[in-house]
Amino acid sequence: MTTPEHVPLKRTLGTVDAVTIGLGSMLGAGIFVALAPAAAAAGSWLLAGLAVAAVVAYCNATSSARLAALYPQSGGTYVYGRERLGEFWGHTAGWSFVVGKTASCAAMALTVGYYAWPEYARAIAVLVVVALTVLNVVGVQKSAALTRVIVAVVLVVLATVVVALVSSEAIDSSRLSFGDMAGIGGILQAAGLLFFAFAGYARIATLGEEVRDPARTIPRAILIALGVTLLVYAVVATTVLAVLGSAALSSATAPLAEAVVAAGHPGLAPVVRVGAVVAAVGSLLALILGVSRTTLAMARDRHLPHGLAVVHQRFGSPHRAEVVVGIVVAVLAATVDLRGAIGFSSFAVLAYYAIANAAAFTLRGKVIPVAGLVGCVVLAFSLPVWSVLVGAVVIATGAAVYWLRRL
Repeated sequence: MTTPEHVPLKRTLGTVDAVTIGLGSMLGAGIFVALAPAAAAAGSWLLAGLAVAAVVAYCNATSSARLAALYPQSGGTYVYGRERLGEFWGHTAGWSFVVGKTASCAAMALTVGYYAWPEYARAIAVLVVVALTVLNVVGVQKSAALTRVIVAVVLVVLATVVVALVSSEAIDSSRLSFGDMAGIGGILQAAGLLFFAFAGYARIATLGEEVRDPARTIPRAILIALGVTLLVYAVVATTVLAVLGSAALSSATAPLAEAVVAAGHPGLAPVVRVGAVVAAVGSLLALILGVSRTTLAMARDRHLPHGLAVVHQRFGSPHRAEVVVGIVVAVLAATVDLRGAIGFSSFAVLAYYAIANAAAFTLRGKVIPVAGLVGCVVLAFSLPVWSVLVGAVVIATGAAVYWLRRL
């Protein structure tokens, strides 16, 4: 008889489902959260930072797609690092992903709270985490179906915003010209912060055990989701920057809402806020899904408590991992700072992708993995000092735990 911790996850997701989950992870974060701090770092060179983030994301996506085709299992780079580089690097990748994306979950939950009801942002954030954890426990297919609706709503809202801005007299193409040089450090820091938004394709790889025909579906889904997201980000960032300018954008608390007001469409501001809430919920839904699957994979290998490896025999979900992740995210959402969570998450996830590129380097074709690895390291150490210090300490703690367990 198959024991609960060895029950395989059901392969119920097709290409559309996988692409949608990736889009649900990426579209919410960058558009509604990361544009303002990135503009503060790079000024009028924001679009240059976006281009750098896009190049690094493409390298990471390509490396991840190649590895996912070889290892279509839950866990993503945790599995790739273990199989190609050794157990320690797999553990470090999994640890980096779990802690980094748990912080991302908290950031997305807080985004929901601040856009929906600022005075009670933390309470709203905790309630949303609880609700989505329950949804994930009862089955990934229900999560994928809801994510399809969320992505459709967000794309409609963003398209409406772009049309409103482009047709406005407030748009000024001169605001897109490069003004005072922000410095290479400012551009790279902006790229690192914007990378926070591009990392959603990892969720596709971590669902490898639940995707039909994974060797074909996962690489295709990763590249499609990244391509669509790059296009959306470029269009929205360009139009918002052309309306607000870098100075106003860098100080904005709700950039898209402020942009439509500046463009003479104040009636659209509530629509944008609703879109932000929906987008953040979509990101949070997919993030919790991905973190729990990596937790499942690490628990199976006893790098995390083995009891978390149990798969629910009725719902086919790793329900214990889902619940534990939900509890941790709820606690963080009740206590952490939003921008601090973004910076820490970016550092940890860049470390995760650095290992993915190192693993891909062991395959044929070296140029993209090398470019991706160098890009991840450079962007990680270009982030705010606090994010780098805390991220390095947390990752080093995970490494220390690994070696202590082996004594």
